[in-house]
Amino acid sequence: EEERRREKKKRKRESAASDEREREEREERERERRMMPRSNASSSSSSTSSRTKAFFVSNTSRSPTRRRRRGGRETGRERRERSDGSGRCNRLVSRTRASSASVNPNASEGGKPWRENDARLVLENGEVYSGYGFGHTEDKTYVAEVVFNTSLTGYQEILTDPSYRGQTVCFTQPHIGNVGINEGDMECDHGCHLKGVVVRHLSENVSNYRSRETLDAYLKRQSVVGIAGVDTRQLTRALREKGSLVGVVCTDESVEDADLVAMAKSWSILGKDLLKEVTCKEPYEWSTQTEDEWEFKEMGISASIGSNGGGGGDLKVVAYDYGIKSNILKRLSSRGCSVTVVPADYPWEDVLAMNPDGVFFSNGPGDPSAAPYAVENARNIIGKIPAFGICMGHQILGQAFGGTTFKLKFGHHGGNHPIKNTLTDAIEISAQNHNFAVDPSTLPETVQVTHVNLNDGTVAGMVSKDMNVLTIQYHPEASPGPHDADVAFDQFVEMMRKEKGGVLEPKVSL
Repeated sequence: EEERRREKKKRKRESAASDEREREEREERERERRMMPRSNASSSSSSTSSRTKAFFVSNTSRSPTRRRRRGGRETGRERRERSDGSGRCNRLVSRTRASSASVNPNASEGGKPWRENDARLVLENGEVYSGYGFGHTEDKTYVAEVVFNTSLTGYQEILTDPSYRGQTVCFTQPHIGNVGINEGDMECDHGCHLKGVVVRHLSENVSNYRSRETLDAYLKRQSVVGIAGVDTRQLTRALREKGSLVGVVCTDESVEDADLVAMAKSWSILGKDLLKEVTCKEPYEWSTQTEDEWEFKEMGISASIGSNGGGGGDLKVVAYDYGIKSNILKRLSSRGCSVTVVPADYPWEDVLAMNPDGVFFSNGPGDPSAAPYAVENARNIIGKIPAFGICMGHQILGQAFGGTTFKLKFGHHGGNHPIKNTLTDAIEISAQNHNFAVDPSTLPETVQVTHVNLNDGTVAGMVSKDMNVLTIQYHPEASPGPHDADVAFDQFVEMMRKEKGGVLEPKVSL
């Protein structure tokens, strides 16, 4: 009896030891599985809307010695994992995920689920930011001024905004490309005017019912370079502390950093007239209005004017195209304006000969002081008929008043800039995109500063009651951005209808 008890205790100890070894081996296999990289191989599926990503984990099968300790019995797990008797087996772990994309743009050609760095952004101060290229990379080097944009949405509108001519845009929103590119959100028929884009993460998948192509494919067609995998937080902080810097995106590893720094130092946006590069070649008529699904029905007077055109096209507006966005034209047309768009250097005599009710000076890129012809045209128009300027138009009209402009440290680019209306003390959140500002100390007494940027105190809006001119530095049409300032179009319409006055009165309930 004593012998049987000893034998029983011995078997119990051996069983406990065996269970402990099995637990340790399970944990070891799990650690190996987690450390194994996933392959890019995809298994076929009956559903076209899903794909299977698979990877293999190699494990060591349980030894015959351990099976003998169990009395020669093989467990179910061992039978399932046993392979061809080579002592090793492969366990297939599958994961099925619905996806509209068929290729992972972040995967390398070598089968890794991440892209190897094959591009870099070199700034004129010598800083280097590594990443991987996408979009158009054949030109090897792309020189432009680097700015950052803080908008959380609307990357397509930013890409197609002509005001970004000569610039590379760093998106502070880390995830870009997830809604692809559609045909309805273009701000310019030409497509992209900017030089390049810098993103933290290029979206692997596209998920939007309006999408027609990926961001990568679109940038290839538009000959715009992209660099992803960049620490955009560090880059944004550098631009805020040091100011906007010229940079070179390079996709050629053989080019030395020192050569790229020299290339960046040799280029400047100061003094460049970029308006003639983005303007139309001949005058044309515009009649398309804002689509009903995008109309701002809740915006007070906007609702009363409505999206059907209000005055039925009875107001004739001539719009100078310095790089005008399509949504600006839609907002004017939706308020009863028949718009004729003319080139940036169109003579002021020909504009007045059209007998318009008002003249609009649009947004645009570059240095406003580099376009004296635009200032001269504006100087001969204001005071004769109502005028309204946005962004570059605001700066052109500021010079026409007799003021001067200066370059901001890092510009205003984004959809979250607070503006104070000094006439009503109301605060607007605005969409902005500009690198220059009007110097208020150089303006004549007849010009009143009506709006101030609360971030840095720069001039964001002006009114001249004597000349019947209204200007704002930001974008009332948003696209992307908030709609707080959409009322500016209503004020322009009121100004044209009344010819004098009305511009200083608030048009929405505050």
